[in-house]
Order: sequence, then C-alpha cells, then structure tokens
Amino acid sequence: MSEQIDHVFAALSDGTRRAILTMLLEDDMAVTDVAEPFEMSLAAISKHLTILTRAGLISQEKRGRVKWCKLEPQAMREAIVWIESFGQLEALNYDAFEDFLARELGQS
Repeated sequence: MSEQIDHVFAALSDGTRRAILTMLLEDDMAVTDVAEPFEMSLAAISKHLTILTRAGLISQEKRGRVKWCKLEPQAMREAIVWIESFGQLEALNYDAFEDFLARELGQS
C-alpha cells in the first residue's frame, strides 16, 4: 500500500472531516460556508481542510477573495479497492451457524 492511502484513512478517521466531505458531495463550497454548521473556529476548520487537501480528498481554489473547496472523489480509489478486497471473504451464514449450534447443543 502507498503512503497516500494512509493519508486518506487518517483524514477519514475524523467525524468532522467526514461531515465536510458529505457536504461537498452536493457542490463546491466556500470555506466560510463549510465552517458554518460547525461549532468551532474558522482556524480549526481550516486545519481540517488542510488535512483533507493533503490527502487529496478535496482541492482548494481561490476565486477572487473567496477560497472554495471541491470534493476530489478519485483520491479514495485506492482505499476503496483495498476495502473491497475484503468483500471476497465469504459472509457468515447465520442460519447455518444457528443450525450447527442447535445440533451441537442438542447432542451435549
């Protein structure tokens, strides 16, 4: 795995940053609009945005006096592929497990 995937998972580990990404699913947003629903300083939001930017999950662009944030979903591709690799594991069949336990307990 690359170092980039570590940055993605570290960025996604925080609930505020996940909420920001969810907000950006709708459209690009100004930093001040991103900060609005959170009860924290603009400086604290800027730190979260910096972490998301370093992970490649968002990009920031200055348009006039306003800094805009844009979701960059392709940055999650490697993490998604890694997570999906676990989908190859056979799911636990709870009905068969329950039947097995009933047989085993019935024989005790």
